[in-house]
Amino acid sequence: MSHTSRIRSVISCTVLVVAFGATSVSCSFDGNPLSAQPFDAADQIVFNGPSGNEKADPDKPLEITTQGGSGRITDVTATDASGRYVPGELSADGTRWHSTTPLAAGTRYTVRVSTENGEGEPGRKVLTFDTGPADQKKRVQVTFGPEAGTYGVGQPVTADLSAPVQDKAARAVVERALKVDARPSVEGAWHWVDDKTLHYRPKEYWAPGTTIDVRSTLEGIKVGDRLWGAASAPLSLTIGDRLEAVTDAASHTMTVYRNGKVINTIPVTTGKPGFETRNGVKVVLEKAYYVRMRSSTVGIAAGSSESYDLPVYYATRVTWSGEYVHAAPWSVGSQGSANVSHGCVGMSTSNASWFFRTFNQGDIVKVVNSNGSEMDPFGNGFGDWNLSWKDWRAGSAVLGGTPDGPGPAEMARLRPGV
Repeated sequence: MSHTSRIRSVISCTVLVVAFGATSVSCSFDGNPLSAQPFDAADQIVFNGPSGNEKADPDKPLEITTQGGSGRITDVTATDASGRYVPGELSADGTRWHSTTPLAAGTRYTVRVSTENGEGEPGRKVLTFDTGPADQKKRVQVTFGPEAGTYGVGQPVTADLSAPVQDKAARAVVERALKVDARPSVEGAWHWVDDKTLHYRPKEYWAPGTTIDVRSTLEGIKVGDRLWGAASAPLSLTIGDRLEAVTDAASHTMTVYRNGKVINTIPVTTGKPGFETRNGVKVVLEKAYYVRMRSSTVGIAAGSSESYDLPVYYATRVTWSGEYVHAAPWSVGSQGSANVSHGCVGMSTSNASWFFRTFNQGDIVKVVNSNGSEMDPFGNGFGDWNLSWKDWRAGSAVLGGTPDGPGPAEMARLRPGV
């Protein structure tokens, strides 16, 4: 628009004011009401928040409605003092917006409301309020695991709750507050192991070099009846190389891979009839240079024909019930040709020493072609990878029963450049 045209527009507006005696007018250079400065929408909306120095009840949802029958709400953004957004729903006709998740207790909220009147002119109103304190009688705190450090590609993230959560809606509140940020990004999900325990794993093993930051935004959030979220310490993990040991109980051989390439083949022995080694994927739990292994700890009576009490070296543990990969010099003659152990994977002392130095927590130890039972997903170590992705997602209070694939929030996180 030329300087002359701008003058004509200003004169045109002035003439309208004089001719019709208007007390106010919205006029822009292009005649579009949306380019006008927003008006104060205080008289256009009704907010159910507190007045004066009162504090809002965090149990109650936010609600903003229009009044007077003129105009509509176009957008509402609500955030707390730490920057957490409050999800909400706006009615199709723009007359009502309400929050869809609990508010945090003991914090300040800022609500930005955008409106437009019958002529399409924009209105704005910023509202602030404080929420009251949480019920102090019962808090739920989250402890993340494992400890900070570097782990193998099979290591799940764990979340232990200080109080049980049984109701599905309450579980969804907890689950949405547990944030796992991985670089590179992954499609992953939480799975409720029991009322106080969740595990998080990606659809496939973690990629080598992944960094993982885990945190909770549950503090001050109402989880359920008389149960509120407490502050929790964050956790950072790093994933190392992809190390996998695949033991074929039928061929009595362990094949070891690093990042997909074979780096060693080891003759082994596994569980004999009646003591067969469990099939499936296991994850290294811990390591000990020396372990005294006694049959009485696994239900074999002392003095019986199957009893034993042995010093064992280079012991890499894969189940809490007592399966190890370890040195078994007494069975070297059977390694590579027969299964003679009570369930552990035995190998020569030199091979066990190499395995002990090579494998660490979170690395994969898999057994195939054994006549033993399948590794339990939970309760005896980390058997998480023995669940299909479909069954894993079914254990989520948020994703269970939804179509496979990441949800909207995860899609935004996975999208390049976001």
